[in-house]
Amino acid sequence: MERILIIDDDVALCELVVEYLEPLGFEIESIHRGDLGAERALAGEHSIVVLDVMLPGLNGFEVLRKIRAESKVPVLMLTARGDDVDRIVGLEIGADDYLPKPFNPRELAARIRAILRRATSDGPRDVSIHKVLAVGDVELDGGTRVVRRGGEVVELTAVEFDLLEKLLRAAGSITTREGLSNEVLGRSLSPFDRSIDMHISNLRKKLGHHFGAVERIKTVRGVGYIYAQPGAAADGK
Repeated sequence: MERILIIDDDVALCELVVEYLEPLGFEIESIHRGDLGAERALAGEHSIVVLDVMLPGLNGFEVLRKIRAESKVPVLMLTARGDDVDRIVGLEIGADDYLPKPFNPRELAARIRAILRRATSDGPRDVSIHKVLAVGDVELDGGTRVVRRGGEVVELTAVEFDLLEKLLRAAGSITTREGLSNEVLGRSLSPFDRSIDMHISNLRKKLGHHFGAVERIKTVRGVGYIYAQPGAAADGK
């Protein structure tokens, strides 16, 4: 049974989520303060954290920073509808995805399931994913889900890992934003949705914007991205 930690000071909302998700096979724990929520999130007992922005004790961004300093546990941020700043900041800090309030519990369940699918290796997977992909100075091991740049391990979230995998497999070719959203986030892009862009920005920061004189991940305006192929890529073929 997947265990979900909800950190939100809206007690009624937490009760509604519990009422909806428990019959679907999830085990829910609710915490209503940011400081206490951060402690529970770092206990390593949950499969995913659902985190509100506005919290007593510590706000959601501070909680997320504490979590990301020590843990890769997936985090779904709850943001105010129309508040693009909260969404962007959350994604920059390391949230896996966001869901605007108010939301339909069915959509929450769908987002949680999509994130959990990315974060685990359960279920059927293409055998080729377990091969090591190497492009330039970056190596991605699909079996261990470890990424190295120049031999040094780079810590990535589940979303960042899956995005990088898609980019490396298509190195030298355009990968569309819509395709990345569907395949990695499990949803279509909505108007003004910058979630993929922010995850790509985080990848650039962690991997370095350039490999030698080559721009590592080039933006193709209005279409998507190209991961540069500076030389022949060893992708296990």
